[in-house]
Amino acid sequence: MRRTPILIAAALAGCGWLSAQSALPAAPGPRVIALPQAQPGAKPAFLAQAAAAGQTPAPTTAAPSATANFLQLTLAQAEQTAIRNNPRVSVGKLMALAQHEIYREAKSAELPTANAAATAVQAEEASRLSAGSLTASRLLQHVGGGANFTQLIYDFGHTHNLVLSRKLEEKASNASALATAEEIVLATDQAFYDALTAQAELNVARQTVNARQTTETQVGEMTRNKLKSTLDLSFADVDLSQAQLFQLDAQDNADAAMAGLDAVLGIDHSVQYALVEDTTPPPPPPPAPDPLIQSALQQRPDLQSLSYETESAQKFARAQWDQLLPSISAAGTAGIVPVHPGTYYIANWWGAIGGNVNIPIFNGFLFSSEAKEAKYRAQAAAENTRDLRDRIVRDVRTSWLQTTMGWQRMKVTAQLVQQANLAMNLAQTRYKLGLSSIVELSLAQLQQTSAQIQDTSARYQYRLSLATLNYETGVGP
Repeated sequence: MRRTPILIAAALAGCGWLSAQSALPAAPGPRVIALPQAQPGAKPAFLAQAAAAGQTPAPTTAAPSATANFLQLTLAQAEQTAIRNNPRVSVGKLMALAQHEIYREAKSAELPTANAAATAVQAEEASRLSAGSLTASRLLQHVGGGANFTQLIYDFGHTHNLVLSRKLEEKASNASALATAEEIVLATDQAFYDALTAQAELNVARQTVNARQTTETQVGEMTRNKLKSTLDLSFADVDLSQAQLFQLDAQDNADAAMAGLDAVLGIDHSVQYALVEDTTPPPPPPPAPDPLIQSALQQRPDLQSLSYETESAQKFARAQWDQLLPSISAAGTAGIVPVHPGTYYIANWWGAIGGNVNIPIFNGFLFSSEAKEAKYRAQAAAENTRDLRDRIVRDVRTSWLQTTMGWQRMKVTAQLVQQANLAMNLAQTRYKLGLSSIVELSLAQLQQTSAQIQDTSARYQYRLSLATLNYETGVGP
């Protein structure tokens, strides 16, 4: 019964026979990793240049050596494509434009209002309306035209505070659109590195299957020559089957990672391209989190958006209280009546200008209730802002700790790969000399495979942690 975990552990190992190929050394210059997908439809924007040049994607059955035919995609290109194509970014920009129009709507209350009219009336001369109206009831046959205007003079800051509130909401909407763009950039980085990690694991899985096939063939031949027992052959067969299952899982993870990348890029169909890995050494993490926290509190667009919303709510609350105060406005009218009965019209034109003072007295406590509601909402907005500040401080500190740990982990996994390679070489030599069993060899292969996967994952996760730290500190795309 205790043999089953050993069988499974031995099955997952498998890059020892091809350790030179599976160690994944960092080659000079960009490293292209192929991600074959289904036949693409329309190409995204970053593929337009290659399409115009007549470059066609390689078929999905292409071997890894055919990666030169794939259209390449760097991290910077992926970020630009996501900002250009992702619908969430477009929604943020459109909402900011809509908020600007709301500001102009509020601003219109401070400007004059003018309109013109032309009227011609055919009526029973001097007849009167006798029902349905309290205006002047006499009907006269006439033709006239004129213009009217109104202008707000002073309302104790009510309209001005409304305009300021809408302007602050516009600033909040612009900051929110920028925050959305930064979120999409971070999501793109995460999807990009997830795809690289999944593809690296798939490459390891393929090498594991090849190594297991070679081992199974060699052990089978030695078993037929009575040099090894059938137990060794059983171990080799189980190793091969488990490696094939490992490859299927890795292929599924790679396909899922590519689908996630397509989604964040705003692509609604599968596309064939190659991801170009940045092989330049990543910088070390910052020495301390306190300067990062101060930078985040000053630069984070989502915090700026909430701050603007809080100020807007406060201005709106002030405007609601101002409804209780009088308002002063002016109005004027002028026009001519070229066709009119002389009996009832003294002159063929009219004109007047005047002022009006509106004093609210009682409306069922409507204005006071609206003012209190706005005050409470402004206080709630201030608390939301304070809560976000606290979360930003926590997130920046946590992200810095993860980045620092990722830097250390990357060094440890590099040493682990070297040690696992050495152990694998020793185990392989001992097995060939007949000094150890296949169990020892399989365990060494497992350790090497695990070390290589952990090293690859650590490198990509550290770069992702740097991108996350940049997002948390408000560094724009």
